[in-house]
Amino acid sequence: MSYYFAKKLDAPFSEAVERTIAALKARGFGVLTKIDVQSTLKEKIGADFRPYVILGACNPKMAHEAQKAEDKIGTMLPCNVVVQEVDGGTEVAAVDPVASMQAIQNASLASIAEKVRDELKAVIEAI
Repeated sequence: MSYYFAKKLDAPFSEAVERTIAALKARGFGVLTKIDVQSTLKEKIGADFRPYVILGACNPKMAHEAQKAEDKIGTMLPCNVVVQEVDGGTEVAAVDPVASMQAIQNASLASIAEKVRDELKAVIEAI
């Protein structure tokens, strides 16, 4: 089982970021964090890196359900979505919450993770 799902876009990086944020919003997710990896690496260690953004996405209703089912689930939240420049375009990848939560033995949480996975897959497909 892969730990992510992805889609390559024939779009400029900045457009891909905006399309991703809009698609997340359309499926009930907010973006809690936006980490510009390229700028951070340049500032902190002087390293050059391709355009790469990590979006910390959260669906409040599903996050609340997960927190009620498993009190330490906050260690796994929010769901990360990566937008990065790749050869010939841009790629958007989202974590598969089912794969990332396999180690947690909680049937209630598993069903919530499946719902989140379905929503994140719909986001990726919609971009």
